[in-house]
Amino acid sequence: METTEPRPAPGTDRLIHIPGVRNLRDAGGFATADGGSIGLGLLYRSASLHELSPDGAARLAALGLRTVVDLRSAEEAVYWPNQRHGLDFELVSLPTLPPFDPAAAEAAAPTGNPDTAADTPAGEGDGMEDMYSFMADTAGPPIVACIRRLIAPGALPALVHCAVGKDRTGVTIAVILSALGVDTADIAADYALSNTGLGLLDGPVYYLDEHGTERRSRPVRGALLALFLDRVLGRHRTTAGFLQHHGLSAAELDRLRDQLVRAGS
Repeated sequence: METTEPRPAPGTDRLIHIPGVRNLRDAGGFATADGGSIGLGLLYRSASLHELSPDGAARLAALGLRTVVDLRSAEEAVYWPNQRHGLDFELVSLPTLPPFDPAAAEAAAPTGNPDTAADTPAGEGDGMEDMYSFMADTAGPPIVACIRRLIAPGALPALVHCAVGKDRTGVTIAVILSALGVDTADIAADYALSNTGLGLLDGPVYYLDEHGTERRSRPVRGALLALFLDRVLGRHRTTAGFLQHHGLSAAELDRLRDQLVRAGS
């Protein structure tokens, strides 16, 4: 894949401000190669709902969510459980990455928390290159499982989230949009918006992870998404081919398109 400068990042007006839900936005509105567009109000992305307040839940109800797909590890979900406050949606756990394993972390193997994995001594830099390469190698099955939940009868509108909605959510949404024909520059611009949504424009933010260890939540970088997509496309030519390699049928991809893409006028 050629790396091109992304179009100007979407404005902050795309971010939906709901108390206790960070980095929330609609994944729709982007043009597709066939002249259509990704429908609005069907697929959302965000950080987890563990800080959702009753007031936030009342506002979130306006989105009419039927499904929430949680890409975090089981350990993260137990430590930071999603809050409902009476909201009626199906919560589906589909971890993008393997469970956290302290022994594996010591051996610099990737684990269920991207920030934990990035702090291991593998590779160079901040470790995120290793993490994104690993996701390109291993995230196919959970992304396919996510798509299958999205195309289930009555599943939409749906929300896809991880811990903060930038890395695991970022690659999952990127693959979905790419497979539906959204231009790479638009995908990169949406991906980059997480830095605004999470207050990362000035650099990393520190927090305590599910093990009580201080970690850095790092800004997303276009080069990371390009690395992920280059690795996927180098092996499978297209993101649709990547999904089909991991078991998604042509009929299922057509159903995803029918569910999310609106024809042009």
